[in-house]
Amino acid sequence: MIRLTGNIAISDADIVYRFSRSAGPGGQNVNKLNTRVTLLFNLAGCRGLTDEQKNRLLERLSSRISSDGFLKVVSQRHRTQNANRRAAQKRLAELLEAALENIPIRKRTAVPYSAHQRRLRRKQLRGELKGRRKPVSLDQPGD
Repeated sequence: MIRLTGNIAISDADIVYRFSRSAGPGGQNVNKLNTRVTLLFNLAGCRGLTDEQKNRLLERLSSRISSDGFLKVVSQRHRTQNANRRAAQKRLAELLEAALENIPIRKRTAVPYSAHQRRLRRKQLRGELKGRRKPVSLDQPGD
């Protein structure tokens, strides 16, 4: 069972593990043992999530979810199958927690009057500075 934030828990019945040969570290074992772990999470059949949570996960993790409704997480970083299994479970928990997090809606605010005036004053000073760089004409107009 994988515990997420709050009172959400993912049952082991909703997770399928597949093991294969890893391309990662492992020394001589790399060609003999199945240390790579592919974790498949059955999002559609999960009873630990509400329909609203499932819809949010489908929306936010759509690129990682197959047409069958399975979320796939692969781990082959470690040398042992158990370490890769724990790493895949941890990554699944991180993905689900991040996707279920409420993103606050940004409230548009007006620019304060003083900030607007400060900006205009800086623009004016900058223009005056650039104006002072112009060459001075020795010819007096009207002569």
